[in-house]
Amino acid sequence: MAFPEPTRDLFSKQSAEYAKYRPRYPKALFEFLASLTPEHHRAWDCATGNGQAAVDLAEYFDEVIATDSSEAQIRNAVSHPKVRYSVSAAEKTSIETKSVDLVTVAQAAHWFHHDLFNAEAKRVLKPGGVVALWCYGHNRKVEPVLEAVYKKYADLVNPYWASEIHYIWEEYKTIPFPFEEIKAPSMTMETDWNLEVFKGYLWSWSATQKYVKEKGENPLGLLEQELQSAWGPPESLHRMIWNIYFRVGRG
Repeated sequence: MAFPEPTRDLFSKQSAEYAKYRPRYPKALFEFLASLTPEHHRAWDCATGNGQAAVDLAEYFDEVIATDSSEAQIRNAVSHPKVRYSVSAAEKTSIETKSVDLVTVAQAAHWFHHDLFNAEAKRVLKPGGVVALWCYGHNRKVEPVLEAVYKKYADLVNPYWASEIHYIWEEYKTIPFPFEEIKAPSMTMETDWNLEVFKGYLWSWSATQKYVKEKGENPLGLLEQELQSAWGPPESLHRMIWNIYFRVGRG
């Protein structure tokens, strides 16, 4: 059987922005995952992007293998002595068979060739090892003063999301997941951002980048005045909240 094209790379162009303008996952997420594995020798953070999850996993595991199909993402990843980065497709790696205690995929599993990735995860997991996928979609909540302009921007770029994004809108409930399910606790991400960071976050969306490519204009510019008016002083902080959606199971 011919191996398919690598997982689609929609983030290399804005990899620096992706590294700088993404919310951080809560410490409780990694504490929960670490509590599930009997050993903590090695974790594999697949589609690591900027290495955000990999670095947090390193607090709980002796070694973290962090792979991504994008060289640009790996170049912008956060350095850590316990994290070993490499460029690799999600569906085929050089990781040793039955050598990993935990496989994680943060905000990326919807892009995969699922049957091949799931087979690869089962191959590298130790007996009793755990695989965890999670995602977040649009903000669950922005402050009321921002709701109208945020919704207008989301509606503007929504047609430019790739088709695979439906797995996120469906909260990963429909993503192929042939593992023995483990119930995960409810979690949110919460942060306070100034206007620069918020605009950078919107710019890092793959839908924004596709809009720019197809329309030849920056969609943020179309709503610049409305956003600035709603925000107030650019350095003022506004609270952002996202729900996190999990699929967790044993291999």
